[in-house]
Amino acid sequence: MSEITERSELTGQGWTQAYTSAVMDTFGPPQRILVRGEGAYVWDADGKRYLDLLAGIAVNALGHAHPTLTAAVSAQLGTLGHVSNFFGTPAQITLAERLLRLAEAPDGSRVFFTNSGTEANEAAFKMTRRTGRTRVLALEGGFHGRTLGALALTAKEAYREPFEPLPGGVEHLPFGDTGALEQAFSPDVVAARGEVAALVVEPIQGEAGVRELPAGYLALARRLTTAADALLVLDEVQTGMGRTGSWLAHQQPEIGGGVVPDVVTLAKGLGGGIPVGAVIAYGDRAAGLLGRGQHGTTFGGNPVAAVAALATIGVIERDRLLAHVVEVGEVLRRAIEGAGNPLVAEVRGRGLLLAVRLTRPVAPEVAAVALEAGFVVNAVAPDAIRLAPPLVLTIDQALDAARFFADVVVPDSSKES
Repeated sequence: MSEITERSELTGQGWTQAYTSAVMDTFGPPQRILVRGEGAYVWDADGKRYLDLLAGIAVNALGHAHPTLTAAVSAQLGTLGHVSNFFGTPAQITLAERLLRLAEAPDGSRVFFTNSGTEANEAAFKMTRRTGRTRVLALEGGFHGRTLGALALTAKEAYREPFEPLPGGVEHLPFGDTGALEQAFSPDVVAARGEVAALVVEPIQGEAGVRELPAGYLALARRLTTAADALLVLDEVQTGMGRTGSWLAHQQPEIGGGVVPDVVTLAKGLGGGIPVGAVIAYGDRAAGLLGRGQHGTTFGGNPVAAVAALATIGVIERDRLLAHVVEVGEVLRRAIEGAGNPLVAEVRGRGLLLAVRLTRPVAPEVAAVALEAGFVVNAVAPDAIRLAPPLVLTIDQALDAARFFADVVVPDSSKES
């Protein structure tokens, strides 16, 4: 920390120059250098304040520097920071029990802890191999991570092409197309391509622009996978832990229709900003797919990360944030749509996972204007701005954000002479 303190006089430009000479250029130059946060606000190295409507991409569920979370992490780190998985800890065990209850998982269910959503999806992919089959279905537009297995599940060609050949057997179906889903399980296709090991889907595709699966899709998916003795794997890395107004998005009747999956993956908001992910295996069959020595992790389930997750869950419950997310999300949606800005076509999504769909493909320009105006948003698609703020976002803060979208103007370059 002393090295950082000694450089406290550096401006944002100075820090950016240091970044570009020391950090790999996988993300490009940072938009800002952020130095502190409180609640739903962050400050940059030049002292400017921003309303954080992205929350580290749906990660900082409790906002920044939440006193309950920081106290829990500090206390645990002062007691026991890390042990290998040759040993268990009360925090790890208690978190697994809590997740099984929140997931409404049946007897025999188990949890595997990871450090990220990508790792959770990688573990789920390995579970599909243990069925004895290799054919896995995923959806176009899906994003499941950047490791080779998770990348094989991800549909975006720009992410995949530099690293091919990827693990084989994955087929990408058109998003939300029930006919294509049924065809993939049809006897003719099975005879040609083999039995399906698993179907892997996000209830709401975050990286594709916050696209929700149509009503009835997951119910059909459950019927087809059950009949085929295949796994139904739900990637709730972005949609889970209260983000949409329920613990898991598929628990909402309009999305899941009461389905019980075989596997659910979690991360992002689970630890409130501390890296932690989880794989929930529903029932004895799924829980037994990865046997002793068949998977592992050094840091997964460490007591500090587990306590952070327990604290995050505790605050969500204590402060009734699930209902709050529904209320504030609806206020934000209605205020943006009701402003009548011709640049805004609609607001889609659920809870506090929303996308402002634009009438022109100018999302990067809108995000840049927002940053200058003091709002952190994400151009998730050429015509869509993703909003995934902390779950503690207030109604007044939501209305501040809505006023920005009411007034934002981006010149139409196609009409310029």
